[in-house]
Amino acid sequence: METQVLKSAKSSKKTESLNSFQSFKKKPNWIRVKLPVGKKYSNLRSLVDKYKLNTICSSGSCPNMGECWGEGTATFMILGNICTRSCGFCGVKTGRPDSVDWEEPEKVAKSIQIMNIKHAVITSVDRDDLTDMGSIIWAETIKSIRRLNPGITLETLIPDFQGIEKHLDRIIAVKPEVISHNIETVERLTREVRIQARYSRSLDVLKYLKANGVNRTKSGLMLGFGEREDEVIKTIHDLRNANVDVLTIGQYLQPSKKHLQVKNFINPETFKKYETIALDLGFIHVESGPLVRSSYKAQKHIH
Repeated sequence: METQVLKSAKSSKKTESLNSFQSFKKKPNWIRVKLPVGKKYSNLRSLVDKYKLNTICSSGSCPNMGECWGEGTATFMILGNICTRSCGFCGVKTGRPDSVDWEEPEKVAKSIQIMNIKHAVITSVDRDDLTDMGSIIWAETIKSIRRLNPGITLETLIPDFQGIEKHLDRIIAVKPEVISHNIETVERLTREVRIQARYSRSLDVLKYLKANGVNRTKSGLMLGFGEREDEVIKTIHDLRNANVDVLTIGQYLQPSKKHLQVKNFINPETFKKYETIALDLGFIHVESGPLVRSSYKAQKHIH
């Protein structure tokens, strides 16, 4: 009898353990990540490991890392790895960030030089704890990168800086080829997905960038939070009305059990449909597919 109870308890624990992972939806066949290959990728991988370089490509396990590195493109995150916001989709830690590292601009510039990157995407955590919200380090990083890497092209994937224009002006002043700010989701789901952000503020940021001389603006949208098709199409229209030039649309994948669940997987045909709608509206470039991420094919978005 005791043996049966023990077996039952073990079986119950096993079932409980299995159930704890049921928050992850089974991925469909079209969500298949190719293993990174190629000489360029292998060389960059060895440099990253040797010099302990910090790229969001590797730390974020990006599905397109091999392809991007093969094109000489990589993404770097600045201002630490702890964010002051707690977006439900994001794998970056939330909490009290460390002090600003004023040597970071040179470190990032040196990493890019070592890796011989031709086009770099720079992004950051939100730093609502700082008076300048990190905009000074942002500007200094761009200057340092250009100084050490003549001829490089840059995309800056910026936070909203709470819509404060003087912080946005610092980014505009250093003239990256592309300035990007992600809307992330449809208006109805913004509070759930990006709790400290506002849909209208993100649109205002994108409008402000374009109105103040930025040549190429860009935004990204994730699908799979339970948004309706009409809401996605409205968001595409809203971004185009904000004069955004480049749009990326990809599938949300849940980083851990603590994050928002994937409500649905969008099939490739639907992604293609959204791409066609966006191109017909006048976007210069549209990347739309299950494994598309913000920096996917970023090097071609400057043209």
